[in-house]
Formats: sequence, C-alpha cells, structure tokens
Amino acid sequence: MDALAAARAEQIPIKIELTTKIQHDNEQETYELTAFGQYYQKDNAVYLKYDEVQEEGTVHTIVKISGNEAVILRSGALKMRLSFLNGKPKNGSYESPYGTLMLISKTSELKHSQEKEKAVDGRFQLKYQLILQGSSVGVYEMNIDYKEEQERL
Repeated sequence: MDALAAARAEQIPIKIELTTKIQHDNEQETYELTAFGQYYQKDNAVYLKYDEVQEEGTVHTIVKISGNEAVILRSGALKMRLSFLNGKPKNGSYESPYGTLMLISKTSELKHSQEKEKAVDGRFQLKYQLILQGSSVGVYEMNIDYKEEQERL
C-alpha cells in the first residue's frame, strides 16, 4: 500500500460542532456550524477536514493542530491561510476578488484537548485578534468540538 492510500485509510469520520464569536467595537456576532468531516494524525499533528457550503460555493477547510501552534487552510470558493502561535503574531493571507489581502493573527489562547478513552473526540479552542491590511477587524473566539461519527444507518 502506498503512502497516499495509507493516509486515506487512517481518516476517521467525525462530526464537528463549530462556534465562532466575533467581538468588534461594541458588537458581537456568533456563528454556529455543524459539519461532517475527517480526523487524521500525521507527524505529531492532528488534522480536522470538513466542507462548508456557502452562497459563493463550497469551502474546503483543514485545521492543523500541533502543540501550541495551529493553521487553518481554506480553499475552494474562499481561499485563506491563517496561522496561530500562542502569544506571537503570525502572518496570513486571504484571496479576495480584489487581490490577496494580508492578515495577521495575534493569538491569546490556543488549547487542544482530547478524550483519553476516545482519542478521536476532542475540543480545539482559539482566541485571537484578526488584523486585515493593518486594521483590527475584531477578536475571534473559536471552539471546535469533534466526535467520532458512528456509521449512520
């Protein structure tokens, strides 16, 4: 079996509950999403993969969590790369119809915990300030709860 087939074989179906709260000035917005995706591990990192259907089309998202660092990669109808490192600003990018916009994330909280009995079940928590082209667009609090998805009948 080649490496690609081995990587595919290790993907475990999961259910993802994603909550994002955005605080900007005196306003707060909350977004919730339930998605089904895959969980896999590679080189001491945990990967969560899922698709999100939006008006513009389908967005493919990969969340990579490795120790005190994380990366969110989005492709498809929306292209974005955002890196997170606790306590340090990280550069990112967002491709818009007007060109590539530069992002900076300033992470104040990054936690990842997994159940001991079921290593696939876990929670990823992230809190960061997002800066777009030099201006703050808000403080984001993101929680991803994921559980192994049993066979649906």
